[in-house]
Amino acid sequence: MIPNIVWAIPVIFIVLSGLFVVKQQTAVIIERFGKFAGIRQAGLNFKIPIIDRIAGRISLKIQQLDVIVETKTQDDVFVHLKISVQFLIQRDHVYNAFYKLQNPHEQITAFIFDTVRAEVPKMILDDVFVKKEEIALAIQRELKDAMLNYGYDIIKALVTDIDPDEKVKIAMNRINAAEREKVAAQHEGDAQRILIVERAKAEAESKRLQGKGIADQRREIARGLEESVDVLNRAGINSQEASALIVITQHYDTLQSIGSDTNSNLILLPNNPTAASTLLNDMVTSLVAANKINESSNKTKK
Repeated sequence: MIPNIVWAIPVIFIVLSGLFVVKQQTAVIIERFGKFAGIRQAGLNFKIPIIDRIAGRISLKIQQLDVIVETKTQDDVFVHLKISVQFLIQRDHVYNAFYKLQNPHEQITAFIFDTVRAEVPKMILDDVFVKKEEIALAIQRELKDAMLNYGYDIIKALVTDIDPDEKVKIAMNRINAAEREKVAAQHEGDAQRILIVERAKAEAESKRLQGKGIADQRREIARGLEESVDVLNRAGINSQEASALIVITQHYDTLQSIGSDTNSNLILLPNNPTAASTLLNDMVTSLVAANKINESSNKTKK
């Protein structure tokens, strides 16, 4: 009885060694004497002990490969692009994925380098930033066509970073700063121009209103003088005497106004009674002479 148990224990261990577990989203390649024997999916599986062996395990999850590519743009600027490629191995093509490619990551990297260095040199640096989606689509299209035969499905290709040379970045920042300063100066100039125009409009409106006020003032003064002359005429004083009286009255009102203002500058005016009469005569003489000059000028034109 005991010898049977002794023989049974190794057999049990050998049978148990043939059992193995495959995790979810994983495929296991089984080889028999070095030859492909099958693919085992997730769950508890069995292989022939000693004869079969696990050649490899392949993940069926979505994987990501990050590649940094250095290339030159059309305007001779060297730039580093970080490309992220998301891919997975198709469940029905595990055999091709395992046996046909020695190093799939290097193969994908080679296709990325080839595509980027074919697309980016056609663009200037500014277009590389603007058209990064086009670059990513070109990479995805090329990789999908090339890797599909090997069982790899390209899910997405992304351009996650664009890094020009440090000197180029400094120059770009200086250009950007200069453009912004230029725009700021233009806005400031526009604001100053608008302020000057508005000040001119306000000043013109002020002068117009001031002139209107002076004209109204002179009109009222003339009306007041006319009424004063009418009152004096009704009192029996003729027009010339009334005018002289008004001029004398205004002359002394002016002297009183100047004397009452302590901030007035020094002004020399005649203050005798005949000064106002003399001023009136001079004004009348000037007006008569001006009228004669106008009359003679009109006759000459005719």
